[in-house]
Amino acid sequence: MTIDIPRITALCFDVDGTLNDTDDQYAEQAELYFRSIRLLLPGQDPKRAARRFVMFAEAPGNLLLGLPDRLGIDDQLAKLASWISQKHKTKIRHFRPIHGVQNMLERLSRQYPLSVVSARDEESTRRFLRQTGMEKFFGCVAGSLTVSHTKPYPDPIFWAAQQMGVRAENCLMIGDTRVDIRAGKSAGAQTVGVLCGFGDEAELRKQGADEILESTAMLADLLLKA
Repeated sequence: MTIDIPRITALCFDVDGTLNDTDDQYAEQAELYFRSIRLLLPGQDPKRAARRFVMFAEAPGNLLLGLPDRLGIDDQLAKLASWISQKHKTKIRHFRPIHGVQNMLERLSRQYPLSVVSARDEESTRRFLRQTGMEKFFGCVAGSLTVSHTKPYPDPIFWAAQQMGVRAENCLMIGDTRVDIRAGKSAGAQTVGVLCGFGDEAELRKQGADEILESTAMLADLLLKA
């Protein structure tokens, strides 16, 4: 699959694993736990299991590809995650942007309107953007409760497209997980999967990613090459 660059009029970015670097300390701690119960998880890679666990903890909307949404409990899970984040602020958040994304966003914002489409709550998403100096690049932020259903449903992409004044099919959704690719495809948008986060190439391609990049930082070179 290849990207149809002339068709793109706006960009939608996931946060965790796409703009925000994975919290390696949490992943390492989780990996130690999964190794301690390895006998209960036959055939499972503790490192991969740990990264999945961190992904679910960071953004409940990712859990089981939207199962909470289908069960009607996404609001409760998102509120619980927000409460946990507030209770542990002093332990958590020293955000680390993916290397090179600041420059990438600077370049792309000159040509495209940019939005955030995240399964994490809006407050912590905006905190990340403010702390890293990225807030100025984004015209709108879709968090886990912005619309009725979060990713992998297309609703937040439809909402972001409306806020940016473009058609959803003219958006490009950029993310590191199957959830991001499924949401983009469901909205009729093109998609880019990045390997700097939680997903791997095989699963991103299986979901239909139009392009795969080693890092989100490479996106400007891809889109501005024409």
